[in-house]
Amino acid sequence: MKRPVLVALLLAFSGSALHAQAHTSSADPSVGATRALWQQMSGYVTQAAEDMPEGKYSYKPTPEVRSFGELIAHVAGSQYMFCAAASGDSARAEDDIEKKKMTGKADLVAAMRASNEYCARAYHQTDDASAGKVKLFGQEQTRLYALMINATHDAEHYGNIVTYLRMNGMVPPSSKRQ
Repeated sequence: MKRPVLVALLLAFSGSALHAQAHTSSADPSVGATRALWQQMSGYVTQAAEDMPEGKYSYKPTPEVRSFGELIAHVAGSQYMFCAAASGDSARAEDDIEKKKMTGKADLVAAMRASNEYCARAYHQTDDASAGKVKLFGQEQTRLYALMINATHDAEHYGNIVTYLRMNGMVPPSSKRQ
């Protein structure tokens, strides 16, 4: 991801993160606010994966972009990569799930849910632990940075997913009445 896009995403979501922090009872406010944002975004992606009919998993708005199913595989794989870094686990490749060429809804929903479960552990570390250093994209970053980039990456691709849903006459999870 290019640095200007990352900076724009972080700035765009900083207000949301601060709002989430106000509603987080965590003793670790930085990780707690980031966790709240991630839970919302990964929840929307997972719900969209569940809502999209099986027959639409191969849908692409144009031939040059990922299909809906490929987007879900990409988000799930990316979560493993970012959360492994945030947890100090062995590095995982961002495209592991995409390379498996999963196309079925059940498999992709399961992959998304499994990546959420894996990441949940990373989002429950303390603020002190999140200050630890890790390598990400060849640069030294904090574990908190890895958590933040995961949440913003989920949000970036949820924006793609919203378009795919709308183009298929569906209401995205974030627009449904609660």
